[in-house]
Amino acid sequence: MRAIRRFTVRTVLPEPLAALDELSHNLRWSWHAPTRELFAGVDRELWADVKGDPVAFLAALGSERLQALAADEGFVGRTRAAADELHRYLHDPRWYQEQRSATGAELPRGIAYFSPEFGITSVLPQYSGGLGILAGDHLKSASDLGVPIVGVGLLYGAGYFRQSLTRDGWQLENYPLLDPDGLPLAVLREEDGTPARVSLGLPGGRRLHAHVWVAAVGRVPLLLLDSNIPANDEASRAVTDRLYGGGGEHRLQQELLLGVGGVRALRIWSRLTGAPEPEVYHTNEGHAGFLGVERIRELVSVGLSVDEALEAVRAATVFTTHTPVPAGIDRFSKDLVSGYFGGDNQMDGVPVDRVLALGSEDYEGGDPTVFNMAVMGLRLGGRANGVSLLHGQVSREMFEGLWPGFDAREVPITSVTNGVHSPTWVAPQLVRLQQERLGLDQLTAPEASAGWLDPGKVSDADLWSIRSELRSELVDEVRLRVRKSWRERGASPAELGWIDDVFSPDVLTIGFARRVPTYKRLTLMLRDPARLRALLLHPQRPVQLVVAGKSHPADEQGKRLIQQLVRFADDPAVRHRIVFLPNYDIGMAQSLYPGCDVWLNNPLRPLEASGTSGMKSALNGGLNLSIEDGWWAEWYDGENGWGIPTADGVDDPDRRDDLEAAALYDLVETTVAPLYYDRGPEGVPGRWLEMVRHTLATLGPKVQATRMVGEYVHGLYAPAAEAGRTLAAGSYGSARDLATWKARVREGWHHVRVDHVESGGIADAAQVGDRLAVKAYVSLGSLTPDDVDVQVVHGHVNESDVIEDFQADPLAHADSYEAGRHAFAGEVALDSSGPFGYTVRIVPRHPGQTNVADLGLVVNA
Repeated sequence: MRAIRRFTVRTVLPEPLAALDELSHNLRWSWHAPTRELFAGVDRELWADVKGDPVAFLAALGSERLQALAADEGFVGRTRAAADELHRYLHDPRWYQEQRSATGAELPRGIAYFSPEFGITSVLPQYSGGLGILAGDHLKSASDLGVPIVGVGLLYGAGYFRQSLTRDGWQLENYPLLDPDGLPLAVLREEDGTPARVSLGLPGGRRLHAHVWVAAVGRVPLLLLDSNIPANDEASRAVTDRLYGGGGEHRLQQELLLGVGGVRALRIWSRLTGAPEPEVYHTNEGHAGFLGVERIRELVSVGLSVDEALEAVRAATVFTTHTPVPAGIDRFSKDLVSGYFGGDNQMDGVPVDRVLALGSEDYEGGDPTVFNMAVMGLRLGGRANGVSLLHGQVSREMFEGLWPGFDAREVPITSVTNGVHSPTWVAPQLVRLQQERLGLDQLTAPEASAGWLDPGKVSDADLWSIRSELRSELVDEVRLRVRKSWRERGASPAELGWIDDVFSPDVLTIGFARRVPTYKRLTLMLRDPARLRALLLHPQRPVQLVVAGKSHPADEQGKRLIQQLVRFADDPAVRHRIVFLPNYDIGMAQSLYPGCDVWLNNPLRPLEASGTSGMKSALNGGLNLSIEDGWWAEWYDGENGWGIPTADGVDDPDRRDDLEAAALYDLVETTVAPLYYDRGPEGVPGRWLEMVRHTLATLGPKVQATRMVGEYVHGLYAPAAEAGRTLAAGSYGSARDLATWKARVREGWHHVRVDHVESGGIADAAQVGDRLAVKAYVSLGSLTPDDVDVQVVHGHVNESDVIEDFQADPLAHADSYEAGRHAFAGEVALDSSGPFGYTVRIVPRHPGQTNVADLGLVVNA
């Protein structure tokens, strides 16, 4: 019989165990092994049954067992000690509290981090893939470092989907409903005890309301907005039904709630808790871009114009782009967006045309009917970045149309290479080894990692023993998951005896797990099935492959790739050597990364923005085998794994896949497998372990998310906070001045030109050390010399007559003439040999600009 009414019965803890409530609800347990052990030690079988969920664990213990534990003085003492340790972690000064900005200014008092998904733990399934896992690792590392971040996202009623397979290998999706009361969350309440609520307008006079749930991620509060509340009509309750579900308008409503509603939730949070208002707003991908529109509305309501408010908002906003694939960017029709910001739903003082202009593709090659969320993110973000060096370069080329006249190298998008939160992803055995032998933890200075290179501290035998133990654990996990998958696919127990022989703890194990868009090329390994079979079944040097990944529910092509892989893996001749594990999530990943000897990644270069799964493998002593894309293009050094050669320049995609697959097979067959099976007298692969040691010592410190968050703090958050404070000072006087100046420059820019350039000071045969004298005569119209920089752009010239690695040096104002004409002069040192070229340009100049391309205005000679 279906329940007529549904509610959650809460666990009541005896007073001596009251601290267990805080310990179970602070998600630090997901990366703090001693806290997990406190729970697991009570009943290991039950702990495994609830999949390591402390809230569910306490609920399942029952009142009699809880009373018995309350009478156990030893357990009560351990509980109180764990709570005391948590309180020290939450309140003692950490890394951030000892830092100052590069200018000596105070670091931001608060930072808001917006993301559509957060991957903290599989217990809180609010993530689909790398974007969410990155966001979760960002919050965890911010907590470890003491960075005052507040996360803002949505609480999806069904999270992302649970993946299973049909008998013929087709992906199925189902969406188990989540009960927030049974999750490690607490609803944010007003002083009178009622749930706090944010509201925003919808077309047709409707309202969208949401409650705010709070997850404690160590020191970091994560605010999650939930529209499934009685105050909403049925359609509005479904806005947060599932992650990346529904059509275009459904997605737009989610992003409005995330951006506009998220800012309003922050205001309520600050009011109720006394937390400082954020000084910096970080938009993790374009999904939350409407937060900037809401902040503009707030400032307009206190007397600023839209232009003035825009400057204040931009100064304190950081935008991170995560995709080099245009299809991965959310784009809506302008007509649809107009319905949410125009007519009766227009924000007070913010005309709909100003909102539409923020996301307009009004550049060469753009679609004038489309509203682009990434474009809005870049226009609202005074500071922007990609997530690896290569991705920064790709992003500058991808978005250079927003800054016409500037070289792609000057497009104001920098990069911060992603990192991973090692306490979440490193196997406990390896953590204990590095703590006991090397004194390493997640905040240790990188120099300490060099201890991995010293066999006197960690012998080859010890290191190989742990790697073998982790591989054996993975084999057990693989067999459990393969058996479960086949039962779900309809197989009877009598058909599954072969699973007992799936995988071997003595065979080279390669892992491949990620989302399944086509550019990640899940099936590249299948280009030559016969050759792959030969690798898997090699009599002396066999290979085993564990594969996992989800395709977006609407991606039929991705599902076909999964089916193709599953059908190959179902072949009785190879099914003991290759498996596809359904429902890839954090829980599965935490066993895959430690247990694999090699992590495979073969995207279509340069479409992998960063990729972090290989980083997690590296931290566990795995070696990467990857196309040189994303982070691997930056940090592959020839000793920490292998770079798969690419067929750059081959236009035929099938031919390119064939060539790169052949290169992959060659590497595994002639280099990777022989090295792995080359054993010394004690059965240990000495040369292999040299590469493992090198990886742990040199790559380990680089891939840490603490490094990444530190770069955000000093490279982006601190400058954004200082710029925001400057423009807000004196009732936003500087923001008003900057907006006025920009308007004046834009209005007068069509009169600006370079009239004439003279040079001298060098002979016909110039030599290194000579100085080139340059004098430029320019017309500025109504602008003054203080409004501009006249620059000489110079450097090496290539065969195409393009200046490479150019440098732009300002010329000094030398003279003024009638009708707005001026002369600027200076010298350029010739400091290298070879073809040399130069030109002159004019750009706007103002101390409030974040970069030379800020206005997108330039006049070239």
